[in-house]
Amino acid sequence: MATVTDAAEARRDPRRWWALGALVASMLVLAFDSTILNVALPTMAGQLGATTGQQQWMMDAYIVVFAALMLPAGLLGDRFGRRLMLIAGLGVFLAGSVLGSLAGDVNTVIAARAVMGIGGALIMPLSLSVLPALFGPDERGKAVAMISAASALGMPLGPLVGGWLLNHFWWGSVFLVNLPMAAIGITACVFLLPETRDPASPKVDPVSTALTATGLGALIYAIIEAPDRGWTDALVLAMVAAAAALLTCLVLRERRMTRPMLDMGLLGRRGFLLNTVAATLVMFVLSGLMFAVPTYLQAVLGHDAFGTGLRLLPMMGGLMVAAKGAQAAVARFGARAVVSAGLVVLAFAALLGSRTAVDSGYGFTALWLALAGLGFGFSVVPAMDGALGALPADRAGSGSGLLSTFRQVGGAIGVALLGSLLAGAFRDRLDVTGLPGPVAHTARESVVAAHVVAGKVHSAHLAASANGAFVHGLALVLLVCGVASLLSALLAALLLPDVPAVRRTERKETPAVAAPAADA
Repeated sequence: MATVTDAAEARRDPRRWWALGALVASMLVLAFDSTILNVALPTMAGQLGATTGQQQWMMDAYIVVFAALMLPAGLLGDRFGRRLMLIAGLGVFLAGSVLGSLAGDVNTVIAARAVMGIGGALIMPLSLSVLPALFGPDERGKAVAMISAASALGMPLGPLVGGWLLNHFWWGSVFLVNLPMAAIGITACVFLLPETRDPASPKVDPVSTALTATGLGALIYAIIEAPDRGWTDALVLAMVAAAAALLTCLVLRERRMTRPMLDMGLLGRRGFLLNTVAATLVMFVLSGLMFAVPTYLQAVLGHDAFGTGLRLLPMMGGLMVAAKGAQAAVARFGARAVVSAGLVVLAFAALLGSRTAVDSGYGFTALWLALAGLGFGFSVVPAMDGALGALPADRAGSGSGLLSTFRQVGGAIGVALLGSLLAGAFRDRLDVTGLPGPVAHTARESVVAAHVVAGKVHSAHLAASANGAFVHGLALVLLVCGVASLLSALLAALLLPDVPAVRRTERKETPAVAAPAADA
């Protein structure tokens, strides 16, 4: 076990900034992939015949596996070495990308995304859990901001590169492009990242892992299937009941364990809990928007994939500006004020976007997307830094895994719930009068499918109705996002601990359980 002096010396090691470069490369892989698929979904839906529900599963297969395995992944890194498990995660992510690039149907794509979720589950929490061992309280905010900036940089690169690939190659190329990105991440980890571990961390519990995966899977399945089947359908109700029972069993089991995998005690720490809730709600809104907006830009406004990537840049630019300025804002105004203000800006952007009409044009969209990016950055960066800063050093792995799990669950529910709201609103508003039953059913599956049908039957009315129905659904999604952000801002202003960055740097350093060891 490392002493306080060892930890302090490790944190003064200039190699820690090179190590951060390895973590940045790893996070860049995840951010790049998350947005490249958002842009590809409309194209994939058209070529694979994917319904809105199947598109949601292409997104959520990754997120559900990701969320279910992040806790055990963080513990595996604590026990066997965070660098080793991070490299393994990048390798699994690379393998899933190869499978996705070779897929010929929707089910194979969903399976590939699940494999990529396993890799992502190792990458995300281990990248975060290394930070407390590498950086003291005075530098951790800067490190978190740099990782957030890497995620922000990967987000616009994904649509741009993905759009260019889709315009020149087949849709599987959006998976194949992950190979060099993952290879760069693996190389950076091997040569730049020192090994850290905590052999005293809790063991991975297979039963708790299974309860997490099945419980989340049942919940997401119910939300995605509800628009088609109805919320009173027997299968949907059974899935909701099963999810509630499985997740309740998980909590009860973990509370009885001496060394739980799901460390519920961390949720008793006010700073960790409230910052985690804030970051989770931001992820809920972000994931829902990134699912709906690219389809609006392509199917309704008529831009190609590369043009869609370009038109997402205002949002990514706002996010990068905010990620860079968040630390200075927290130092001056305090974390509570910055997080609350960021959520208010996000709420205003979403409510403004909910006024979108079919003929609004891109200029209006660019305005509220840029504001949304600013809101995201100013709320999520200090919230994540506050959550990590509230963790004791000997629980960095399990705590960062818990933080990442909640954020990914928020993302999965955002895609499922907001995507289902969008699908239901589109289906209810679409006018299919005069179409044969099977053709009408196909048109209701998604706005992309409706445009395909409209082209085949030469119906300008159906195409116009599809655009109007989708914009109506988008407005409802944005309205929900705005209300959720306003409520989150109110909770943050009332309850979030207010610890300015200046005061955090004056704290005594806590003993680090795992100081960086020499390179293996």
